Amino acid sequence: MLKEFRDFALKGNLLDIAVGFILGAAFGTLVDSLVADIITPLIAGIAGEPNFSNLVLKVGDAEIAYGNFLNAAISFLLVAAALFFFIVKPVNALRARLARGEEVVDEAPAPEIALLAEIRDELRRRP
Repeated sequence: MLKEFRDFALKGNLLDIAVGFILGAAFGTLVDSLVADIITPLIAGIAGEPNFSNLVLKVGDAEIAYGNFLNAAISFLLVAAALFFFIVKPVNALRARLARGEEVVDEAPAPEIALLAEIRDELRRRP
């Protein structure tokens, strides 16, 4: 049973998912910082408030902190847009090219990489 669990845990897909989850969490933190430290102050400066988290709606004795919701909504929209434009669109374009039967052409390596490859090949030829 332990061997079976180890085989399952070390499958490529599970490891890919784990790496994706960790990168997603890190990306979420990055976007949260972008929203909290850059975008929200810019928008709030235009709106006249120093921070959205101060925005509340008072209903009787209760307070509805809709400013925090605005921060979360902006963060969500930025994450969704980034995922769409940097992951979904390129993958869909690649799938469409493959469906049409086009060969995916790799770009030529950067000049530095080509030079390093030439040096490597020359060193291999030496006795």
